[in-house]
Amino acid sequence: MHRILYRMKKIFIITLTLAMAFAPISMLAEPMADGIEVSVSGIQLSIKDGNVHIVGAQGEVMEIFNLTGTKVATIRIDSNDKSFALNLPKGCYLIKVGKVVRKVSVQ
Repeated sequence: MHRILYRMKKIFIITLTLAMAFAPISMLAEPMADGIEVSVSGIQLSIKDGNVHIVGAQGEVMEIFNLTGTKVATIRIDSNDKSFALNLPKGCYLIKVGKVVRKVSVQ
């Protein structure tokens, strides 16, 4: 009886692992290379040399999250054309402005 349960458990774990490995993955954030400009819903977001430049997001809030989902910064965008320096420790972060979400690597 124990052997049957052990084999069933083993088959279940293998099946679950394979299902998770081959499942389609969708993400809201897309990697963004330095200096590339992205425009969604009229918001233009560009990142170059550790600075974020945002156009068309007046009245929005920029939120920065680390990869564990912890919010590390919240900045209100008070003008139509705004630049910010990313004074963050090394690592990967998600920047969200309105409906625009981008992954950023701080070197």
